[in-house]
Amino acid sequence: MSSPDRSPSPSTPPTRERPRRHSWVRVLLPVALILVWLVGAGLGGPLFGKIDEVSSNDQTSYLPESADATQVQKLLGEFRDSDSIPAIAVFVGDGVLSESDVQTITDAVADAPSVEGVSEDVSPALTSDDGEAVQAFIPIDSDAELGDTVAALGDELRAAAPDGVTVYITGPAGFSADLVAGFAGIDGLLLGVALLAVLIILVLVYRSFLLPLVVLSTSLFALCVALLVVWWLAKFEVLLLSGQTQGILFILVIGAATDYALLFVARFREELRVSRDKGTAVLSAWKGSFEPIVASGGTVIAGLLCLLLSDLKSNSTLGPVAAIGIVFAMLAALTLLPALLLLCGRAVFWPRRPKFEPEVVAEEHGMRTTGLWARLAGLITKRPRVIWIVTTLVLLAGASGVLQLNASGVPQSDLVLGASEARDGQVALGEHFPGGSGSPVYVIVQEDRLQDAADVLLADDGVDGVAVTASDSPSGSAPVTADGISAFGPPGTPAPEPTVVDGEVLLQGTLTDAADSDAAAQTVRDLRTELDEIDAVVGGVTATAIDTNDASIHDRNLIIPVILVVIMLILMLLLRSILAPVLLIATTVLSFGTAMGVSALVFNGVFDFPGADPAVPLYGFVFLVALGIDYNIFLMTRVREESLEHGTREGVLRGLSITGGVITSAGLVLAATFAALSVIPILFLVQLAFIVAFGVLLDTFVVRSLLVPALAYDLGRVIWWPSKLWRRGRD
Repeated sequence: MSSPDRSPSPSTPPTRERPRRHSWVRVLLPVALILVWLVGAGLGGPLFGKIDEVSSNDQTSYLPESADATQVQKLLGEFRDSDSIPAIAVFVGDGVLSESDVQTITDAVADAPSVEGVSEDVSPALTSDDGEAVQAFIPIDSDAELGDTVAALGDELRAAAPDGVTVYITGPAGFSADLVAGFAGIDGLLLGVALLAVLIILVLVYRSFLLPLVVLSTSLFALCVALLVVWWLAKFEVLLLSGQTQGILFILVIGAATDYALLFVARFREELRVSRDKGTAVLSAWKGSFEPIVASGGTVIAGLLCLLLSDLKSNSTLGPVAAIGIVFAMLAALTLLPALLLLCGRAVFWPRRPKFEPEVVAEEHGMRTTGLWARLAGLITKRPRVIWIVTTLVLLAGASGVLQLNASGVPQSDLVLGASEARDGQVALGEHFPGGSGSPVYVIVQEDRLQDAADVLLADDGVDGVAVTASDSPSGSAPVTADGISAFGPPGTPAPEPTVVDGEVLLQGTLTDAADSDAAAQTVRDLRTELDEIDAVVGGVTATAIDTNDASIHDRNLIIPVILVVIMLILMLLLRSILAPVLLIATTVLSFGTAMGVSALVFNGVFDFPGADPAVPLYGFVFLVALGIDYNIFLMTRVREESLEHGTREGVLRGLSITGGVITSAGLVLAATFAALSVIPILFLVQLAFIVAFGVLLDTFVVRSLLVPALAYDLGRVIWWPSKLWRRGRD
């Protein structure tokens, strides 16, 4: 397999071939390719502002069909007149609220439907037992612009509230609005920061003005066309798109496309040193870059598609979405970039144009003898065993921090970093009302087992009260006690009849603790255990979080081993060896463990994060292993190529010195693009940004630069066992 940055061998003639005459093919073909990409980008570019039309951040929609929370969510609309999203308005005074204050608040709540997007089914205002707060349940239409509606509702209620009363909008609608606001900068801010970071690195690496723009254009066009395909697939519900997936797609395409472009440009620059004709240089660079780029992209795609095994749709759809992005990143690097380079020629490197110097290249004998990587190669020849042993011990020490990682899930109120009205409102709600108000636990049970289910709920200390959905009740539900359904009105008034759908009824239990707390989660787990005996199904906000975390843990334990096996098989095919792939996988896993260990220490000791989602280690593993192994692929395929001619140990030194610069630049670009995710104030993305950025740098500067070369040099040709190179080669 060809290296991404191969220098000519000593037998290389002074020039590759004579300059060819310009033909219509050499002019029209690149122009045609550029026009095709321009059209694709022109169609995909405007969709950046329309992604929210085809995306969803509803956790329930990510769960498998078999999950209890999913089954309950589907049936809720049949018991209620609408599938609106409940918001909780909380009014808190400086002390006990006067009758006048309560009446003013009651009037303000009654006028809430005047806000566009607010449903008519607003509950009456309910005063707390201590008299210091009032709450009201205000449904938001499911088809409303949630963020705008919640903001407008808050403004309306604050304007109408008495002086000295603080108003919060919380509950499911409030937290969803926080997520919408958190993802608001994903189209502009995230993309702008990522592109700026890449531009700065490219300018520093190439010290050129035009080349960074060419490379960035390649990446941006790849993203636009990838977005065009993904948007329409999401439009027709072939894929599920979320803000989280969208952010990862942006970063992954920009980072991968830039990496592939760097590999191609490095080869093109080398070819210009031995070719006067830019067309010959482009063609030679394309031939030398095709296999490593396809192998690199194929490895990433294989790892991403393993996510299809996930129970969570948010994970299973990320695989194909990200894979589509990688496909267009490869296509852009192998079609658009060569076309642009063919038109620009040597001028693309201005003011540091590569010289035509075939004699100098021939004297280098295919190996760089000066510079950082040549010096590092010399160091490895002196102390290979010391280097790889010490490096391994340092990495193991860092990996020990993984024991401090808390990846069992985080409360919904902590998903968004920074200020949160919904979070503050939930705290205020818990101080004056049952913590789970507005986010009840739902129980669907057969009509004849209604009282049995209610008794289970009432007997649990984590449940403050129980009601049954009843359409003929003024409030839409009726309280249930140990004596049955309570009646409204004077004595003798008949109790409302519960709403029955296919022989089933819907019970609602108000949780004592906040719906996203550990205590509430334990209450729901206990209820599920007891209610399972009467075939009741439990759902709601807390149940959804439980099912999501459980599915994430299942996915993590299943998919990580599968990815390792798949990538190991790919490496065995590429390197025609068993031992080398096993060692590469081992070093990559060690690198991942160190990245997670250091990240855990930073999350706990520096940022004081409340924990991590169970999917964080899975996503970190997918990106670090799939992307990190690429750099080892580029290094070791070049080492194998050099080993065939010069022996394994000489091949290691040659491979390291030749590929060092370009792969390090690629690692810096990828780390910078993933670090850009941290500008989105979503806990999951900030944690993923740190893990992947740190892990890529660790893999680039330590594992691929020290550990792998030193280990391969120390082992010699046995690393190629059981291939012909092991049997017939030399150390």
